[in-house]
Amino acid sequence: MINQSANDRYVKGRGAQYNPKNRFLKGEYVQEHLEGIDDWEQEKRHTQYITDNAKTLVNEVTSPDVGMLWSANPYQGCEHGCVYCYARNSHEYWGYSAGVDFESRIVVKKNAPALLRKFFNNKNWIPATISLSGNTDCYQPIERKMKITRALLKICLEFRNPVGVLTKNALILRDLDVIQELAKHNLVRVLTSINSLDEDLRRALEPRTASYKGRLKVLETFSNVGVPTGIMNAPLIPGLNDMHMHDVLKAASEAGAKWAGYTVVRLNGAVGGIFKDWLYKTFPDRADKVWRQISDCHEGQVNDSRFGNRMVGDGKFAEVIRTQFQIYCRKFHLNESRTELNTKDFRRVVNGQGILF
Repeated sequence: MINQSANDRYVKGRGAQYNPKNRFLKGEYVQEHLEGIDDWEQEKRHTQYITDNAKTLVNEVTSPDVGMLWSANPYQGCEHGCVYCYARNSHEYWGYSAGVDFESRIVVKKNAPALLRKFFNNKNWIPATISLSGNTDCYQPIERKMKITRALLKICLEFRNPVGVLTKNALILRDLDVIQELAKHNLVRVLTSINSLDEDLRRALEPRTASYKGRLKVLETFSNVGVPTGIMNAPLIPGLNDMHMHDVLKAASEAGAKWAGYTVVRLNGAVGGIFKDWLYKTFPDRADKVWRQISDCHEGQVNDSRFGNRMVGDGKFAEVIRTQFQIYCRKFHLNESRTELNTKDFRRVVNGQGILF
């Protein structure tokens, strides 16, 4: 049972319910009296967008667990507000909190298209798939206005460089034309993340994301026009949504997904305190059980940084999840083949003129 209304301090529409201290800052703002009324109060907080003149955009991914080699993120912070998001910790590098700041102080890299064009024209670049949303969602609400992600996709098409997109927002359907053109050259795959079909749970866990029905529509729309699609059943949270795996993978397959992946939730850094606070406010009747089961998947902790274990966990409960996932994937014909994107047609573009790689 979701118990938001029972707690008059619960802030609807936000994942994090407070701002934990930034580990890199000596000082901090605090609310000393609950009855105090000032700009600190989350109820009055409006999303702010901060323009950044970034120096770099594309990052090499050294982790062997995440299935990507290069990532690009046009936005830092994410208004979707998923309470479990591992990317929250990265917001501390910008001088903000991993809590409410992460979902209400959004850094916008307006020069991202220029940076990507410069990156592709570097003679040392060897064409490889670049993943959009390696950290935060490239189709979060501000993208509707800024259209930075759309510009990045157009540049990938221009240079014939493959790109992968992972999003929880149906806004990606706006760019069907560009993505369909990329698909003609085997240059794109689209993934969406779905960890349940329970809309009440989604509104609490991922408050500003597209509905699950909307995300299934993304899979269906793109698969119908020949764009390779897949799903991340992630994160699986024991006691909250792990029991929904069967229905999620079935629905994704019926919508046209060809492959699937999963992760077990891990609560690294400040995310642990943020998630625990949310959990006990939202599900007080089963919070102890959920917290204990998460710990059981990470050798008594809620986070495990070991490669090979950190994304899928270990122990008996994690093994049950792994076995079920494999069974359901076979049942619904997921992961029966792999799609290798095209890197052979890459070309550099200088002054609007294509130069073969």
